[in-house]
Amino acid sequence: MYKLMKPDNIVGILEQTVSKFPQRPFLGIKNKQLKQYDWISYADFGKRVDNVRSGLSQLGIQKDDAVGIISNNSTDWAACFFATSGLDARFVPMYEAELVQVWKYIISDAQIKVLFISKKEIYAKIKDVINSIPTLKKVIVMEGDGPDTLAALEKKGAAQKIKSIQPEYSSICILIYTSGTTGDPKGVLLSQANITSNAHAAIDCFPELNENDISLSILPWAHVFGLGELVIYCFLGGSIGIAESAATIGEDLGLVKPTFLTAVPRVFNKVYDGLWTKMNEEGGLAKTLFVMGVESSKKKRELAAQGQSSFVTNLKFKIADAIVFKKIRAKLGGRLRGSMTGSAMMNPEISHFFWDMGVPLYDAYGLTETSPGATMNRPTKYKIGSVGPAMGLGKIVIDKSVVGPEATDGEIIIYGPNVMQGYHNKPEATKAVMTPDGGFRTGDRGRIDKDGFLFITGRLKEQFKLENGKYVFPVSIEEDIKLNHYIENAMIYGEGREFNVCIIIPDFAALNKWAEKNNLPKDPVELLKKEETKKFLGNEIVNQLKANYGNYEIPRKFIFVAEPFSLENGMLTQTMKLKRRVVFEKYKDQIDKLYAR
Repeated sequence: MYKLMKPDNIVGILEQTVSKFPQRPFLGIKNKQLKQYDWISYADFGKRVDNVRSGLSQLGIQKDDAVGIISNNSTDWAACFFATSGLDARFVPMYEAELVQVWKYIISDAQIKVLFISKKEIYAKIKDVINSIPTLKKVIVMEGDGPDTLAALEKKGAAQKIKSIQPEYSSICILIYTSGTTGDPKGVLLSQANITSNAHAAIDCFPELNENDISLSILPWAHVFGLGELVIYCFLGGSIGIAESAATIGEDLGLVKPTFLTAVPRVFNKVYDGLWTKMNEEGGLAKTLFVMGVESSKKKRELAAQGQSSFVTNLKFKIADAIVFKKIRAKLGGRLRGSMTGSAMMNPEISHFFWDMGVPLYDAYGLTETSPGATMNRPTKYKIGSVGPAMGLGKIVIDKSVVGPEATDGEIIIYGPNVMQGYHNKPEATKAVMTPDGGFRTGDRGRIDKDGFLFITGRLKEQFKLENGKYVFPVSIEEDIKLNHYIENAMIYGEGREFNVCIIIPDFAALNKWAEKNNLPKDPVELLKKEETKKFLGNEIVNQLKANYGNYEIPRKFIFVAEPFSLENGMLTQTMKLKRRVVFEKYKDQIDKLYAR
C-alpha cells in the first residue's frame, strides 16, 4: 500500500482551498462583447458546488451512483464534478462533439442516473435515444432557468443544504471512457486516490507554482490530462481561464496572460510553423533577425554545454531576443514561464526553440489508466527528447520479453498509486493489461537511460514490419511529416509490404498560397489532381524526413486527399489519434493500386 498525502480526495482539496483562498479567482469565462474574462472566486464557486450537491442529493444520488455530463469545459462542468464527489458518487464526462451512439453506449454502460446536458440542441439530438435507457432517471439541461435546468436544481439545493461527504481514498471518483481506435470505448475507473496522488506528484515536480499562477484551459476536462490541470490548480488556489475555442486560443492567451500552460505538442508545433511561414513570406529584415536569433541561441546553447561562451554570439542573441523573441512571448501572453506538454511526443527541435526563447516545454507521459501522469520533466530534472523520470511514488519498468532479450527497449509497465482500478464491466480487458503485482501494461515501447529518464520509442500495437523484416513506428514519422506547414495530417502504411506509402491531408490554407503563385486552381479536389501539386508535396515530405529516418522508413508513394481526418467521419478519436483501421478501410483500394503499379 502506498503512503498517500492529504487531502486524498477531491472534496478535501476544494474545501481546503475555499477556506484558504476564498476571494482568489478560480475560473474565468470569456466575455466576448467586452473582450475580457469574468471570474468566479473560490468562495462563490464553493457555494455553487454546495447547491448542486444538495440538489443532486434530493434527486436521490448516493454513494457509487453515476452522474453523467455532456458538456465542454465551463464553470458549470466544474461545479457538477466537485458536487458529485461530495456525495461519494461517480462522475462520467462525455464530449459535446461525439457520436450519438457513443453517448448511448456510455450512458447505458455506466448506468448513469442523472445526466447533465449543456445545450438544448444536444438534448434534442439525444432525447429519443435516452428515453429507452431504463437506468437514467433524470436529465438536467444546463442552460436556461426553467424546470429541469441546472439553475432550478441549484435553487432547490440552496433551499435545503446537504453537508458534503469526504469520500474514502479508494472510492471511485470518475469514470472516463477512452475513445479507443477499435471497438467500444472502455470505461476507466479512477479512484479519489488515483486523481489526488497524481496532483500531489505533479505539484512536487513544480514547487514554484502557487496560488498566483494562472493558466488557459485548452484541453477538455473530459480528457484526463485536462482534468489533471483542473485539480492541480484548485489544489494550488490558482486561476484557470477557459479558452473559448481552438480557433481563438491566440486571442485568449492575450486576454488571460497565463503564467503556465498545460498543452499538447500540436499547440506549439502550430506556433513554430506559423512563425517560419510568416518569416518566409515577409523576408527582409524581420526574417534576418529571426534566423539570427534561432542560430545564435543554438550556438549559445552548444557553447554552454562545453562550458564556453562567445561575446559575439551573446550579442546577436540579445539583439534578436529584444526585437523578435520578445514579440513572440507577448503573443503568448507575455508572462508564460513554461508549459507541461503531453499526449504526443514533442519534436526536440521545437522544444529547443521555445527553451532558447525563454519558454521551457516540459514533456510528460501517461495515459487515462494512470490518472494521467507517470513521468514528467521538471525544472530540476529534464532532458529534451525524453518524457522525464517517474513522478511521485510511481515506478517504471521496461519489459524486454515482448520485443526480444537483445533489445534496448521494451514495453513500459507503470506502478504507483495513480494506476487505475480497472475497466468498468470489462474484467477480461482489465486482466489483459494488469500484471499480477499491480503494474499497468501500457502497450508503449520505451527505454530508461542511466539517469532514470524515460524515452518513448514506439507503440507496440501500431508498429508494423515491412516485407524485409524491418520494424516501422508510424506515429513518429507522421508527427514529423505534420511539422511541414503544407501538411495537416498523415498516415503511414506498409505492413508486410515492400515499402511504406502515405495518405496525406494537405493544409489548404498554406497550399493555396503556393497554388496561387504557380497559377494552379485553389479548389482542393482540382488542386490535388495536378501532377505539379503531387510532386511538390512529395518532395516536401521526403526532404522533411531525410535527416532523421532510414530509406526504408520514408514513404515512396502517396495518396493526396482533400477530406480531412475528423471526428465526424470517424477517422479520429476525441484525443485526435488516428483510427488506422477506419482510414485503411476507406482507402484500401487506392493503397492496393499503389503497390500494384
